[in-house]
Amino acid sequence: MPQPAHPAAINGLTLAQAETIADAALAKGRALGLLPLCVVVLDAGGQLKVAKREDGASILRPEIATGKAFGALAMGFGTRELARRAQAVPGFTNALSDLTGGRAVPVQGGVLVRDTDNVLLGAVGISGDASPKDEECCIAGIEAAGLLADTGDPA
Repeated sequence: MPQPAHPAAINGLTLAQAETIADAALAKGRALGLLPLCVVVLDAGGQLKVAKREDGASILRPEIATGKAFGALAMGFGTRELARRAQAVPGFTNALSDLTGGRAVPVQGGVLVRDTDNVLLGAVGISGDASPKDEECCIAGIEAAGLLADTGDPA
């Protein structure tokens, strides 16, 4: 019988936590009547844990959602703040895009996931509706898992 991974081998979020986040985020989108969403959950190392694309979501939504989550991880804060910085300093945003091979999407809808000790566990990105609504669903998913959402705003 295979041995389970040692707890230290888990890089942030567990699969169960990631699934809870994704399912609750999509449920929030349905409750709000949003357009079809795609949710991506990355662990602290930027590796994919869960990706779900609702029926009717356009074909580039997984890449956009991944870019939102990746951008938050890359910068160490949620993409609400990254979006503000993109408006204030567009040259930096261009450099960030170049440095990440275009993988960081600097718009609202990428939220860091932290535990109650403020340890970074991963990030969630959602795409499909207006960016503030995408972010609202990220937060709902993270909170449903009993974790803390870091949007980039000061606490």
